[in-house]
Amino acid sequence: MKPPPRAAVLEGSAVLDGSLSRAAIPARQADAASAEGHHALVQNAQRGDKKAFTALIEVYQHTVYGFLRARLMEPADAEDLCQEVFLRCYLGREKLARANAVGSWLVGIARNVLREHIKRQQRRKEVAWTELCLELDSLVGQHDGESDDALQHLPKCMESLGQSAREAIDLRYSTALKWADIGTRLKRSEGAVKLLVHRARQALKYCLDRKLRPTP
Repeated sequence: MKPPPRAAVLEGSAVLDGSLSRAAIPARQADAASAEGHHALVQNAQRGDKKAFTALIEVYQHTVYGFLRARLMEPADAEDLCQEVFLRCYLGREKLARANAVGSWLVGIARNVLREHIKRQQRRKEVAWTELCLELDSLVGQHDGESDDALQHLPKCMESLGQSAREAIDLRYSTALKWADIGTRLKRSEGAVKLLVHRARQALKYCLDRKLRPTP
């Protein structure tokens, strides 16, 4: 996975610093931080301390970038949206102190940014993967890290579907066709196509669940 950008937000500015560092942040740095130290970091960032906020980005940027990259076809899109997430975090930093878990709060922002990204884009094939991933996120219903692990198995699970189910999923998520038009392509009624796609999503959910928790 390409490492995420290291963003720095300037107080009173609506843009992120353009100088991006590609240096990976060792996981042990986050692990070594005590709960008390992390709380102080969040509190200082919430009060507008730019150094504290930059340090907070370094702790969570891999979580946010990894979530986005797994759901976007283009790495550049993931980098841009990663910056958008931390910009929104900075602008809404008064909520930091109330967040039960900062990582989960940031992933929630990232999920909203993804949905807005889909609405803005006309590149149907490029956002189709994102739409499918977001729908499966809601079906699988795992914690964010487990959800990312599940998506790694998605291509194999897609291959396990029958031909008709794969075609229906492909047409639903990679074209702008209406349900009736998809039915015409597949020589099925609109209702039959909706049922086929529904069953295909459930089959994908079942496959991803089994990949996450294989039977002993």
